[in-house]
Amino acid sequence: MSIRPEEITAILSKEIANYEDRTEMEKVGSILAVGDSIATVYGLLDAKAGELVEFPGGLMGIALNLEESSVGVALFGSDTGVKEGDIVRCTGRIASVPAGEQMLGRVVDPLGNPIDGGPPIEVPEDQYRLIEIKAPGVLERQPVNEPLMTGLKAI
Repeated sequence: MSIRPEEITAILSKEIANYEDRTEMEKVGSILAVGDSIATVYGLLDAKAGELVEFPGGLMGIALNLEESSVGVALFGSDTGVKEGDIVRCTGRIASVPAGEQMLGRVVDPLGNPIDGGPPIEVPEDQYRLIEIKAPGVLERQPVNEPLMTGLKAI
């Protein structure tokens, strides 16, 4: 049995034609320290302030303290499953929550995910609001025209 160069060329040409580039870049870092639901992460050099960061097990956090060599991340949940050396991934998404009619009467976590046992909240991308936004000015707000009785008197 002899090997014919035409067959090999045909097979290689077919494989090259069907080749898909599936290379993906991820921004990852590793946990240096964790405690009190705050993690110090090394390696997330391109993290943005307020960006969502994913920990092992699907736990999410928000990048708050951006330093030269590390990032301080506040966790949205318990830090019991998080340990030093774990891999952390940037999501590329600034922390935002859904804001629309679908949210009325629902109980949600800090990221807007329902925790009331109801159906998932389906909101178009244009109805998401950033968590960290500048509050409207005093002149833009509705004035207070109904007192709130607290039972305390100011002196």
